[in-house]
Amino acid sequence: MTQDNLSQAPRVDGRLPDQLRPVRFQNHIAPHATGSTLIEWGNTRVICGVTVEEGVPRWMKEQGVVGGWITAEYSMLPYSTHQRKSRDSSKGRIDGRSQEIQRLIGRSIRAIVDLEALGSRTLWVDCDVLQADGGTRTASITGAYVALVLAIRKIRESGKLQVDPIRHAVAAVSVGVVGSRTLLDLPYSEDVAAEVDMNIVMTSGGEFVEVQGSGEEATFSESQLAEMISLGKLGIGELLKAQQVALEPA
Repeated sequence: MTQDNLSQAPRVDGRLPDQLRPVRFQNHIAPHATGSTLIEWGNTRVICGVTVEEGVPRWMKEQGVVGGWITAEYSMLPYSTHQRKSRDSSKGRIDGRSQEIQRLIGRSIRAIVDLEALGSRTLWVDCDVLQADGGTRTASITGAYVALVLAIRKIRESGKLQVDPIRHAVAAVSVGVVGSRTLLDLPYSEDVAAEVDMNIVMTSGGEFVEVQGSGEEATFSESQLAEMISLGKLGIGELLKAQQVALEPA
């Protein structure tokens, strides 16, 4: 098989290198949240909920920072993986990975919101992984945006917010190099075998929020980096369309 044919050969799940796994949103999954959705991305499933709290953190008041704040929490439920994962509460602390991911979610959502226009309130973004098969952080960000829009709509309908503070949409996707092939949207089986792993977060305005990439016992060239970014942009374009469909009035 030639290199060109190899690059287009189907993957284990039958997808081509530039194909996303199926993505579906089930909105209003958590009725007590202000906005919520269940994002099903291949075999990865994450509930994303946004809750509104009137008021802002003490540090904002002390520093005289106007507007609102957005913060995120991320967790993997014990039964989300093949082997039971202990809850952070049982360990008495949040593990480093969860802490890193929830900070990423928070940064990604804050990047597309006018916090001053949000007013003096805090939005809590909670992402709980029901089933993990790679890409839980990218699914959390992509689903959190849908939950955010639903929450803002509800706040505006109540009359508490006159202006839409959301400036852009945001989505995230994984890319990587597996067996010398550059692939979009890695499930767990590809993620663990990847020579290079990267997560890309972008807005609908075409700007990057974050690019997280590293060689796993390998290095990568400038041309591979360009290829991964190109694939990531392609995937994010498809995710943004899926978000729009999910947010269309019923």
